[in-house]
Amino acid sequence: MTRVPLSTTPLPPLDPALPPWPGGLERDGGTTLHVRRTPGMDGSTAVYVHGLGGSSTNWTDLAALLSPAAAGRALDLPGFGFSEPEPDFGFRLADHAEVVARYVAGLGAGPVHLLGNSMGGAIAMMVAARRPELVKTLTLISPAMPDRRPDPRRLSDPLMALAYLPVVGAGVRRRMAGLTARERAAQVIALCFDDPARFPEQRLDELTVEHSARAGFAWAAQAMERSTFGIFRQWTAFGEDSLWSIATRVRVPSLVIWGLHDRVISVRRAERTARLLPNARLLVLPRTGHVAQMERPNVVARAVLGLWEGAGQGDW
Repeated sequence: MTRVPLSTTPLPPLDPALPPWPGGLERDGGTTLHVRRTPGMDGSTAVYVHGLGGSSTNWTDLAALLSPAAAGRALDLPGFGFSEPEPDFGFRLADHAEVVARYVAGLGAGPVHLLGNSMGGAIAMMVAARRPELVKTLTLISPAMPDRRPDPRRLSDPLMALAYLPVVGAGVRRRMAGLTARERAAQVIALCFDDPARFPEQRLDELTVEHSARAGFAWAAQAMERSTFGIFRQWTAFGEDSLWSIATRVRVPSLVIWGLHDRVISVRRAERTARLLPNARLLVLPRTGHVAQMERPNVVARAVLGLWEGAGQGDW
């Protein structure tokens, strides 16, 4: 495993009561997205891409810790958070990647530090491979790399493994729809955190409010279902379209971070992912689940800063 330098640059204190960063609809590169902006150093921009079922609020703490080094733009992908998708949006990973690339290009800020978690990690990797001129560095946190042997026992609720399957999925989704917004939020945290007790009560309140709001969006369920199928389709792709092949075409300095106790995308994918990326290092965090940026924001911030500093000095 390649050594990952953790930056010694002092981090700002993290306010446990920090609310989500302000957000609004932005139209850059011909696409409209809900984006949360974090103020930061002029001339350096970080773009954050969430995972399946997530949103821009998944990056609140990490964006705060990294703000002295880069202004932040946390995106809600089409159909997630508060980004209403275009009527003809396809929901393939490639479709999401095209939207992210258009947004970054539309910023006109030059190459950005691109960070992605889970599905957002796979999307960010596709952007870096296909549009290298847009990306300065790439950070992948438990990216959704192909796992053709998923184990439903890794899930906090095995129903979640069935919810988007043909035939049986509709009934399972109806059953899950009977949960309250807070029950759904708690279920997500139980799945994604190694220790759900680490998730602050205030954050659970915020997630509950977001789930309640999204329950009123007619497009939300379809976005979740079709994006899930988009991941499965990408996992079965072969040749140049395989995510493993796409990884080999990334040329920018890259960092792969994985939670040792990830119950969503197994850590057994970590070493191969980092090995195939031509210029990558791997950090595996103990006592950490699927969303390391939320569960271990300080150590993730130090690792990301280590990447940025090393890449800036040509020492990565």
